[in-house]
Amino acid sequence: MDRVELRPAVVVTGASEGIGAELARVFAAEGRETVLVARRRELLESLSAEIAAAGAPKPLVVALDLCAPDAAENLAQAVAAAGLSVETLVNNAGFGLLGPMLALDAAEQVAMVDLNVRALTALTLRFLPQIVAASGGVLNVASVASFAPGPNFAVYYASKAYVLSFSEALAQEMAPHGVKVSCLCPGPVLTGFQARAGLKFQGPAAAITPALLPAAEVARQGYAGLMGGRRVVVPGLLNRIVLALVRATPRAILLPVLAFAQNGR
Repeated sequence: MDRVELRPAVVVTGASEGIGAELARVFAAEGRETVLVARRRELLESLSAEIAAAGAPKPLVVALDLCAPDAAENLAQAVAAAGLSVETLVNNAGFGLLGPMLALDAAEQVAMVDLNVRALTALTLRFLPQIVAASGGVLNVASVASFAPGPNFAVYYASKAYVLSFSEALAQEMAPHGVKVSCLCPGPVLTGFQARAGLKFQGPAAAITPALLPAAEVARQGYAGLMGGRRVVVPGLLNRIVLALVRATPRAILLPVLAFAQNGR
């Protein structure tokens, strides 16, 4: 029996909106066949149709809750059934919750760890052999929050610190295999993330909104960083300046400042 040749594809999680959708558009515009993964099928179908209408290969839509224990295996089966093999994995799915830990729902905070940390790790482990075979890549989406503790955003910041640490270590391990691993660390971006997190740009915070990068630009820089072999990508000069200040500020000063800035209102 002849061996079936699988087509290389890019899997993008959290592709229904925001940075994930823009990353799918960028990869598709480069002629890459994409797999769109998220819970909301109708949004994925709409994006798939849009990408196909632009002349790119029509993306495979996989409506899936990545917090389900068998999500990675179910996704792998759907990809294989479509005649595809994962060349590049984009772990973008995730969410945050703003507020003191005691005030937030405990189950939702655990679910945040499940999606931001466990699911990302499980997907990477499941598809890494295919990625190595293709000398492909992994793009993990973290945040500038990865670089500091976050009072009133504690679990989210901690989960993204894991993503950054995991990505940098994986990049070192994968270098001999010709696999590129990048961690995209954007600052605030006006997407559905803010509504889910309970974060509002109002009052004094509204002054920063003109400086926020659009999701499309963050995605473009993330793609360029991965293709260029950059381990950490922080889009935007303002974000890089803030990050330098965070790194230089003693924790005894930084933590009260962050707690005040992120007081849950």
